[in-house]
This record gives sequence, C-alpha cells and structure tokens, in this order.
Amino acid sequence: MLIWIIASTVVISLFSLAGVAALGLKEKTLKELLLLLVGFSAGALAGGAFLHLLPEALEELPAGRAFVYALLGFSLFFLMERLFYWRHCHKGKCDVHAFTYLNLFGDGLHNFIDGLVIAASFLGGLPLGIATSVAVASHEIPQELGDFGVLVYGGFPVGRALFFNLLSALTAVAGGVAGFYLSSAVAGLAVALLPFTAGGFIYIAASDLIPELHKEKDNRKANLAFVLFLLGLLFMWGMTFLAGHDHAGGHAENHPALSRQHAR
Repeated sequence: MLIWIIASTVVISLFSLAGVAALGLKEKTLKELLLLLVGFSAGALAGGAFLHLLPEALEELPAGRAFVYALLGFSLFFLMERLFYWRHCHKGKCDVHAFTYLNLFGDGLHNFIDGLVIAASFLGGLPLGIATSVAVASHEIPQELGDFGVLVYGGFPVGRALFFNLLSALTAVAGGVAGFYLSSAVAGLAVALLPFTAGGFIYIAASDLIPELHKEKDNRKANLAFVLFLLGLLFMWGMTFLAGHDHAGGHAENHPALSRQHAR
C-alpha cells in the first residue's frame, strides 16, 4: 500500500501548480470555474465523511468513541483556522491571508495531516483509500488556486509563489509515509484517524465551502453550484460500489494495525 499512498499524495501535491493554468484565464471565467469546483468539493468532502470514513470507523470502533474522534477532528480544524489564519479562500485576492509565510506554514501542516489521512485510509483498504484521495483532491484544486493567489497578492513573484506552494503541498507526501509507518507501530492509530478525518471534512464542507456558495447572488450560478454539490455526493456514493460487500474499506484483517485494534 505504500506505493499507492506515495502516488496519491504526489499527484495531489502537484495540484499546487494549478495556479499556472489560472494565469491564462479571465478573472470572471476563473471565478465561475472556482464556484463549480467549490460546489463539487463540498459534496465530495461531505460524501467522503458520511459515506466512507464514518461507516468504516463504526465497523472498528464503538460508536461513542468514533464520534468523539470526529468531534476532535472538527475542533482541530476549527482551531487551525483560528491559530494560523488559515482559510480556504477561493478568490484570487483574500484579506484573511495577511501573512504569506504564516499561510504557508498553516497549509503545510494541513497537507501533512492530509497525508496521514490518506495513509490511514489506504491501510483500511484500497477502495477507501481511493475514495478519500478523491475527496481530498477535489478540495485541493480550489484551495491551491486560492493559496497561489494569496502568495502573489502578498508580494511573491509568480515563480516563487508556485515554488513555495509546491513545497507546502509536498508535506502531504511526508505525512503519507509517516502515517504508513506510524500506523504499523502505534496500535489503533489508523482506525482512529478515520473518524478524526471525517470531522475535519465536515468542518471544511460546512464552515468554508458551503458558505462560499451562499455568497453567490446569481441564482443560475448558485443553482449550478448546488448541482455540482449533488454530483460530488453522488460520485462518492458511487465509489462505495468499488468495495462490493466490504463496505468501501476492507476489514481489520487487512492490516496489522487494524487487526490489533479490532481484537481489543
């Protein structure tokens, strides 16, 4: 599974270069594209949380503990926004990002956690890993476009902004490798990360992305974004069929870290 983890995190990290594509787009076109991406991302993250991560966690953990972990994930992502002024800005200019280096640090930490999450998901089974990677990736595109805009707006030359944004994104690879080895060494870590991540996904979808959709005053565009939200949900629901009777995640016997947790 390590190869899958590294491949997924590398591909997701490369989305940090999405700013290159944005340079050739008119501002109006970019805003409309971002709105659609935000809609799909919100649906994919919510679907990933409720259709994949939480059901898998509930197979391995008591419900009370699983939901406590989910609340911890929700709370940590809330805290990260407060401490690092980290917001998923989906416009070229964003006043929230007052300090570009602080933004890079916050995003680097966030991407490292994404890597941990992806590692834990793949250790739960290939379908769960793929579904989680899709949910993370769908959010990375608008986020990375926003972060690139923030760096340029904060005074970074275009080339330097792309370089530092890529460095920040590559922490996901480090998180994936760390998650793979830590999950083997620390009993229960992989399965605990699943509801924890679900809480984070729910926070991002409900606190960051959906409010962005509500800001759109053009009903046609807002309705189209909602359709993309539904498509994100449907896409993640469709991903559950990849797992067949294994409920999109495999079972505890697929990995020693999960097996030890399941046996307790």
